[in-house]
Amino acid sequence: MKLPTLSFILAALAAPACLAAPPSKPDLAMGEKVYTATCLACHGSGVLGAPKAGDKAAWKPRMAKGVNALYDSALNGIRTMPARGGNPALKSTEVKAAVDYMLSK
Repeated sequence: MKLPTLSFILAALAAPACLAAPPSKPDLAMGEKVYTATCLACHGSGVLGAPKAGDKAAWKPRMAKGVNALYDSALNGIRTMPARGGNPALKSTEVKAAVDYMLSK
C-alpha cells in the first residue's frame, strides 16, 4: 500500500479553506444596536481612553493592526476595557458587528 505524499495531505487539508464562503458584509444595524446598548457608555465619551466612535485619529493606529486584532481586543478585553464590553451575554457575531459599526463611523 502506497502512503499519501505530504503535498497530497497538505492539499487535502487546505481544500475546506478554499471552499469557505467569502466574508459577508458587516451587519451595521446589529452593530449599531449593540453599540448603543453596550459600547456607547465608554466609546461615546472616551471613558478611560476608549477611542470615541468617529474619532478617525484615535482609530487610525488601531485600524493599522487589522480588523482581526480589533475583534480580538473587543472579544477578550484590552487594558481597562473588559471582554465583550462588559456584557458576557453578547455573542461573538454581535461584538464583531459593534466593532464594524464603530469602524464605519
